[in-house]
Amino acid sequence: MAPVTMPPVEEAKSIFTRLGYAVSGEGTELRAERKWRTVHVTAVDGETATSGTCPIADGGHTEDHLRCFVTWKTSTAALRDSLRSLRPGYEWAIIGVDDAGDYEVVRDEPIPA
Repeated sequence: MAPVTMPPVEEAKSIFTRLGYAVSGEGTELRAERKWRTVHVTAVDGETATSGTCPIADGGHTEDHLRCFVTWKTSTAALRDSLRSLRPGYEWAIIGVDDAGDYEVVRDEPIPA
């Protein structure tokens, strides 16, 4: 099993490549581009995802209005809760991955009143 202290960078690259995106960038900050769409992708380790200190700023990429955070499946709910409470000013999604290559997508959805 992959350690949750390591951000799933290779998994993020693989998922977006399989979806037909051209992926660039180094470290945990990636850029996935396809046709007119650009997604700013951040790989987040499990400890950061569950600590409530996830990097949610736009990273200086104000043209990127679509954000995707890729983390381990076991940390997806905590990261979702953190993003919802911080209410960032961009559209976001989370991809939760496991070491078998399976993943699930959690989208930015309005919180019921």
